[in-house]
Amino acid sequence: MAHYKIKIITLLAITILFSGCDFSKKEAPKAIPYPDWVKNSVIYEINTRQYSPEGTFKALETDLPRIKALGIDILWLMPIYPIGEKDRKVPEGAKSSLGSYYSIRDYQAVNPEFGTADDFKNLVDKAHEMGFKVILDWVTNHTARDHKWITEHPDWYKKDAKGNIATPNDWTDCAQLDYTNKELRKEMVGSMKFWVKNFDIDGFRCDMAGLVPLDFWEDAHAELQQIKPLYMLAENQDNPELCKIAFDSNYGWEMHHLMSAITQGKKSAGEILKLQTKIDSVLPQRAFKLNFITNHDENSWNGTAKEKFGKGEKSCAVLTYTLPGMPLIYNGQEAGMTKRLRFFAKDTINWSDTLMIPFYKTLNSLKHRNQSLWNPPYGGKLVPLTNSAPGKIVSFLRSSTNAHVMVLINMSPDTITTTITTAIADGKYINTFNQNKINFNVDNRKCYFEPWEYLVLEGE
Repeated sequence: MAHYKIKIITLLAITILFSGCDFSKKEAPKAIPYPDWVKNSVIYEINTRQYSPEGTFKALETDLPRIKALGIDILWLMPIYPIGEKDRKVPEGAKSSLGSYYSIRDYQAVNPEFGTADDFKNLVDKAHEMGFKVILDWVTNHTARDHKWITEHPDWYKKDAKGNIATPNDWTDCAQLDYTNKELRKEMVGSMKFWVKNFDIDGFRCDMAGLVPLDFWEDAHAELQQIKPLYMLAENQDNPELCKIAFDSNYGWEMHHLMSAITQGKKSAGEILKLQTKIDSVLPQRAFKLNFITNHDENSWNGTAKEKFGKGEKSCAVLTYTLPGMPLIYNGQEAGMTKRLRFFAKDTINWSDTLMIPFYKTLNSLKHRNQSLWNPPYGGKLVPLTNSAPGKIVSFLRSSTNAHVMVLINMSPDTITTTITTAIADGKYINTFNQNKINFNVDNRKCYFEPWEYLVLEGE
């Protein structure tokens, strides 16, 4: 009997020991370094509807050699999925609307406006053959009002005070999803996996990421990375927590708005490096900003790059390449686009202007080859350089083990003569844009700038 008592006591102890354990719990998500190919990449945003007269994947595919020659690495396609027809927003004064790309009716299909699933697969395959990576725009916060989930899973949506499915903001063509529902979360991650598994997608730009719970993104990131290493971009700037685990980069809106304010005479150039210091102190070291002078939202709703930056457009573009972060080109930016592309109607980009192309080719080449400008944590730390006109001249050094770049930009409409007042700038340099050699030393630290002139100097 004693023998059986010992067995019973042992079994009871084991039962008690493990009764408090929940084996269904997953291991907490961990930060994963972004893929190696991201570290010195330039991203290109594609608005398929407006890219060509045809507005199709096939037409876009024929233009991939031109985009490659520009020096692009990552293709970001705005939403490619079927979009809602119910309650489509119609702009004031218009009689009809093609609908919003961001009102998704089916997360696992292709918008027939752009072609077929095979057309898209061919586009991705061709892009990969040419060395591109491809990321998709992903809309997680809401669906179209005629998505099948509306009738099949109404419990997946938030309700308003009257018990009706809620509308986010003033987006009357959209329905607000409710991420307290575990089945919704599972289905949404499954849809993201669908594109990675079936089309070999390399990452996602996640729309309005801050409106979706952080733990959803962290769990989604962990599951997706089990398929292949992905690049994850959050459309968000206010919550750095998103970049601790879930995302590799977020938006540099604050810098974008500051640069615009400076070119309009509302702010001082000295604010740029102050803001960069703030960004560096808040953003996790594993992450970086997406830097831009325009994108689809800014262009369509707030003004073209020329409207927002005027004659300072190139100066600000240089900053998007030389400040820490990944530079973005929105399709048409390299053609000096001077119109706001209509959001709800066909409005093809005019590609006839080629004057800006050499400028962007030069910057893209610089980003690729000079390690000091690579994305954190691979690139060089930014070191401010003091100058005698700090309210108008931005001056800093980016240095890594094998390379360094000095950046001097006149962010004003004035002709300026300034002196770099720190010896750390001394050395021999080559001007990136004209290959002229410049020697900075104690006897030669004075610089003359025309309005909006920029100097990007690579150390010899």
